Amino acid sequence: MPNARGRVRYNSSQLLLFEQFAGVRNPGLKNFNSGPGVSGRMAARKATVSMKDVAALAGVSLGTVSNVLNSPDIVAEPTRRRVELAIAKLGWIPNEPARQLRAGRSRSIAMVVMDIANPFYTDLVLGAENCVQERGYAVQVANSAQDAERETAQLLILMQQRVRGVLLAPIWGLDDRVRQLKLRGIPVVLMDRAGNASDFCSVSTDDVEGGRLAVEHLLDQGHTKIALVGGPGNLQQVRDRRLGAELASSRHEISARFLVISTPHLDVDAGIRAAEDIVSLPDWERPTAVFAANDLLAIGLLQGFVTAGLQVPDDMAIVGYDDIAFAAAAAVPLSSVRQPRLAIGCRAAELLFDEIEAIDRDESHDHQQIRFTPELVVRRSSAKSGNLQEVVGT
Repeated sequence: MPNARGRVRYNSSQLLLFEQFAGVRNPGLKNFNSGPGVSGRMAARKATVSMKDVAALAGVSLGTVSNVLNSPDIVAEPTRRRVELAIAKLGWIPNEPARQLRAGRSRSIAMVVMDIANPFYTDLVLGAENCVQERGYAVQVANSAQDAERETAQLLILMQQRVRGVLLAPIWGLDDRVRQLKLRGIPVVLMDRAGNASDFCSVSTDDVEGGRLAVEHLLDQGHTKIALVGGPGNLQQVRDRRLGAELASSRHEISARFLVISTPHLDVDAGIRAAEDIVSLPDWERPTAVFAANDLLAIGLLQGFVTAGLQVPDDMAIVGYDDIAFAAAAAVPLSSVRQPRLAIGCRAAELLFDEIEAIDRDESHDHQQIRFTPELVVRRSSAKSGNLQEVVGT
């Protein structure tokens, strides 16, 4: 740590590590040798050094070494220093998984997301990781790839690994595996999905409001034939965004006629195929605007329309969802409903640690449902000349 003069100070164990790996001698430690009770063979078998060797070198019990590792504050400073010096001298690295197994607790938090290739979920992970690392934990990420069986298998593995908690962006409903995690003392917080107040904490965005904002904007631009692209339709997020679209039409002075196009996935390729289907429609049936369930679909739609010779937004307006970084960087910058992705991930991690701490204290825990309000960011893909806005709130 830096001292008052800005110089870096090292403790004895760090100096010994420097000596071991850099060949730098520390005169203050030159007389620290194998000590009583330690055979000369120990130095020759560092690869198999154990906690017993550390205890013997430091002249303490195994319990004292364990306390130095797990509860250093309860160990007297001279004793703690001897153990740290022994660890550094022997080059011993504790087996963290084994130590966690003995303690029955892990220092890992798992995240299961639907599509790690989607920058929206990458940002959720980044947001959660910032919070998790502050607590001294690591993050394991699993990608369910929108496959319910794969998601269930991953949750089973995480249960066997006894992770400390799970942040889950679920595909469908919450199956028995999720509830089994909770029964085994592994709390679960839902991300990008509203939960039941009596069962789980959750952090999400108001997707009904997001869908309303997107379609209200298109109606304001004069579009009455609007395609709603994205699926599968049994995804709660997709259903809510379509509900918001219908709500906007029912409240607006101009009613819309919707063309619903479900897709097997929420990615660029699915958007390209949806654009091909739309372009193949006769002029009288073809919509003049598209609301995509996420930005990857919107990027694919943009590519498909441009390839077909359509002008965006003159021939076809597009609004996406999530406002990932690629939306603003597209060839035609995409209008999109913005979700606070980093904040969702971080807040979900905070709720998870709240529940972990309640479990450790054997206290009850009140589940919270956090719902963020989305914003519409209007860019060239949907704004007619002279009508460009930056951000539209609720």
